[in-house]
Amino acid sequence: MSRLDSMLRRLTAQRDGLNWAAGQIADTEGDVLDLGLGNGRTFDHLREALPNRRIRVIDRVLQCHPSCIPPIEDFLEGEADAMLAALAAEGARFALAHYDLGFGVKDQDVAEAARLSPYIGAVMAPGGLIISGQPLVGFTEVTGPDSIPVDRYLFYRA
Repeated sequence: MSRLDSMLRRLTAQRDGLNWAAGQIADTEGDVLDLGLGNGRTFDHLREALPNRRIRVIDRVLQCHPSCIPPIEDFLEGEADAMLAALAAEGARFALAHYDLGFGVKDQDVAEAARLSPYIGAVMAPGGLIISGQPLVGFTEVTGPDSIPVDRYLFYRA
């Protein structure tokens, strides 16, 4: 599979998973967390799909498209572990989290996701959903939408 086809498959899975998750959390209290702002595409999609939810964003640096800059009070700039610890300390609870952090090196990305899993768990609302491109630990894996190939995107309940 070409890298372009792989990217298209990943982005389609991401979009389908987020749309599915938006319906799944209708009765779950809490905000939304986007871990890894990047260019801002996911944040932009989340604010369209979940217009009545507050969306908090964590990334090392703000470098997204100008139309996708989150409100300053909802952007946490820095290392994810410290930002997640700060959210836990303030009592934040998330009905949905999207995990899209990474270095682009599979072994490093998997290790980082495992290391950050307890921090993510500390801010999730009971029954909240986590959608991730990397395997997480300490959560119950659930089946996402049928349109997503197995292991292309991962879905967890807190």
